[in-house]
Formats: sequence, C-alpha cells, structure tokens
Amino acid sequence: MPSIFKALASISAWVLFIAGLVFIIWPNLMNIVSGQLVAGPPPWQQVAGSAIGVASLILSVCAMKLRQMLE
Repeated sequence: MPSIFKALASISAWVLFIAGLVFIIWPNLMNIVSGQLVAGPPPWQQVAGSAIGVASLILSVCAMKLRQMLE
C-alpha cells in the first residue's frame, strides 16, 4: 500500500482520539466551573457529549488497528 494511506490513517486516528478526549472532558469541566453540580441527573448535553467522546475513542482504536493492517 502507498504510504499516503498509512499517513491518513494515523492522522485520522489522532484526530479521533483528541476529539474523544475533548468531548469527554469539556462538558464535565464546564459543569464544575459553572457550579451546576447537583444531585439530579446530568443534563442531556453532558450525556450526549460523553457518548460522542466514547464513540470517538472506539473509532480511534479501530483506525489504529486499520493502520497496523496496512503495513
């Protein structure tokens, strides 16, 4: 395989990994900073952000496995 595919797989894996971390950390950090930590259920934005973050981390692992298979 051409090396461009390996480079694209590596870049996409890193982008997905960083996006996953941001989507997991940012909503939780904003709740702490704004003082909205209450005993009730978390807002749906926080739950959706965490779900997108976890999905992004899983996809980054899949992209790295794909990159390894390209070698």
